[in-house]
Amino acid sequence: MGLLNSLLKAVTWWHGATLNTLLWTRRHGTPVGEDEQGNTFYQSKDGKRRWVIYNGEAEASRVSPAWHGWLHHTFDERPSDKPLQHKSWEKPHIENLTGTALAYAPPGSIRQPKPKPQQDYEAWSPE
Repeated sequence: MGLLNSLLKAVTWWHGATLNTLLWTRRHGTPVGEDEQGNTFYQSKDGKRRWVIYNGEAEASRVSPAWHGWLHHTFDERPSDKPLQHKSWEKPHIENLTGTALAYAPPGSIRQPKPKPQQDYEAWSPE
């Protein structure tokens, strides 16, 4: 299984960074931090470009708001150096669950469990 995972990682972007991305990052990038999910954040040596190498599936919603702000130059301080202040009413960050078993299913959705039919009537049958 290790060989298969290595091969998938080398040729597909959704299983992590491709070989080209890893080589380019090693040559031009400087690691600046890591988040709670194991994603590693880099910046170019001149400080103009910023990017992330995902730990696992490449899903943008797995980046926390603090690191998202740093990636998009909303603020210059890294979240590891100056953490974002959270309000008491804020919920913790979760990734987008669309397409997973944990995705929201509204009442009446075909993904909701079917209720047991109630036996509160008797079917009519001709005599």
